[in-house]
Amino acid sequence: MTKWNEDLIPISHAGTLDGLFRERVQRSPERVAYRHYDRNSSEWKDHSWQQMAHQTSLWQQSLQSEHLHRGDRVAVQLRNCPEWVCFDQAALGLGLVNVPLYTDDRPDNVAYILHDSDARLLLVQDAGRWKKIAASLPQDSPLKGVIVVDPGKDGEALLKADSRVRLLSDWLASEPKPLHKRKSDPHALASIVYTSGTTGRSKGVMLSHYNMLSVAHAGITMIDVFQQDTFLSFLPLSHTLERTVGYYLPIITGSTVAFSRSVAQLANDLQIIHPSVMVAVPRIFERVYGRLQDQLKKKGKLSASLFQMAIKIGWLRFQVDQGRASWQPALLLWPLLRKLVASKISEKLGGKLRLAISGGAALSPEIARVFLGLGIPLLQGYGLTETSPIISVNLMHDNEPSSVGVPLRGIQARIGENDELLVKTPGMMLGYWNNHAATRQMIDDEGWLHTGDQARIENEHIYITGRLKDILVLSNGEKVPPSDMELAIALDPLIEQVMIVGEGQPFMSALVVLNADLWPGFAQDLGLDPMAAESLQNDKMKSRLLRRISAQLKDFPGYAKVRRVSVFLQPWTVENGTLTPTMKVKRPQVIRKHQKDIDAMYR
Repeated sequence: MTKWNEDLIPISHAGTLDGLFRERVQRSPERVAYRHYDRNSSEWKDHSWQQMAHQTSLWQQSLQSEHLHRGDRVAVQLRNCPEWVCFDQAALGLGLVNVPLYTDDRPDNVAYILHDSDARLLLVQDAGRWKKIAASLPQDSPLKGVIVVDPGKDGEALLKADSRVRLLSDWLASEPKPLHKRKSDPHALASIVYTSGTTGRSKGVMLSHYNMLSVAHAGITMIDVFQQDTFLSFLPLSHTLERTVGYYLPIITGSTVAFSRSVAQLANDLQIIHPSVMVAVPRIFERVYGRLQDQLKKKGKLSASLFQMAIKIGWLRFQVDQGRASWQPALLLWPLLRKLVASKISEKLGGKLRLAISGGAALSPEIARVFLGLGIPLLQGYGLTETSPIISVNLMHDNEPSSVGVPLRGIQARIGENDELLVKTPGMMLGYWNNHAATRQMIDDEGWLHTGDQARIENEHIYITGRLKDILVLSNGEKVPPSDMELAIALDPLIEQVMIVGEGQPFMSALVVLNADLWPGFAQDLGLDPMAAESLQNDKMKSRLLRRISAQLKDFPGYAKVRRVSVFLQPWTVENGTLTPTMKVKRPQVIRKHQKDIDAMYR
């Protein structure tokens, strides 16, 4: 039986994020800090805190050789790995400012961020990525050095063609030295994180050491985290949720972080790592739910009935535990249902998960009900990049899944004009990089940060009710928040992506991207050729799809009716400019891409 104990580092002892790392190394030198899959040896390897300190010192020496000055920006575009941590800690320890980049971001956007942030050095995953970025960089780019981790077949050619490029194996120092200690200012700029904005160019959010450190520390005053915990890290470290909660927080607690190989290999990694804590976005839980639904269809009615009964009884059990329902005799069935159904789902998630946190986007109440009903301790939280990022989170003993939880300790929240949620938080950004006008729009003269989300607050819990800029106003004056409808519609396994449209129109329509794996079966059931482009325009198919959409919206008010639909197989992606790197739909770009289809629905 696992013995759980705490060894928390106070903010006052850490001072800065690099100070936090040095303190953890001193306290727990031999404990396992990180676990990752070594592609060269095809083995999982462990790194102790002391080993990480030695590696970080090599990176720090190499950065010092670049003649960088305190406050200079250095950028990193790596998948999650120990090297990401080493680079970050080495840079922070020298007073440099880290600019994290998404590995799957569009090259033109990466080039824009490098130029806008005035980055002097870039650490990049491989030569192929650098070639694409270089082609988009302006001639007067301030970038002076590019360190390539995986050279591949193009590495040598790049070395000869571009004097800025060096291979990591040649650049990295060989002998460890003590980590650099400096006079630190907790409120100094630590990172510029570019928001994956759904409209316009990305804005650089300036976060200090104290911003991220204070939010990470506030998190563990709300939720218990122990030395014996193992986090499974698969959200990109360029995502502020993963960085604060999945990287800095485990340093505070002395927990182990295991880096997943990829989202595609997540199911297998869960079986190998057996994590106790997992931080995820709703899409991960939606995909697990979708797979469960597909499997149940193949197993027959008995399995489906048992599954639904387990969720129903499990949800009642959850409500009783939360003090929101009274005991009922039906709960006597739970031990059997847990053995037959819930335990098997738990095993698919590694079997040892004691805490799952969902953030980054709204979690469907139906998805929450399924996982909580199956005994998975799922907590929804809420935040913004501009707040480092967490504002609120549900608690284990006070978990209201239709809410985004209660504000973290030290955070104030209130409702402003148009029901907008306003907050004051120690995690509040220093401002937007080189964009004072945008900063003034976000933070008012009284110091309240305007989230742009509409909300209500009941019993200290925050309930997000809409997005100010996403409200659709129909021609009859009806105001419709499309986000919740889209969440509900997307629970249909056939529907991969959906966006509601209808601004200024008499009714709502939907742009729908179908699941490419399920489309052939759906088409053939209707007597259609799934390979024929005209099948996507078939009226009978659209009518059947509209009925499925209506079924998903059955619990919504009367206004929530989708009358027409346009259907596609090509998904909205980061590469085609319709998704942000954090997988949010860029509504203006999708509308522009499908304007002819939208016009046709209202013709």
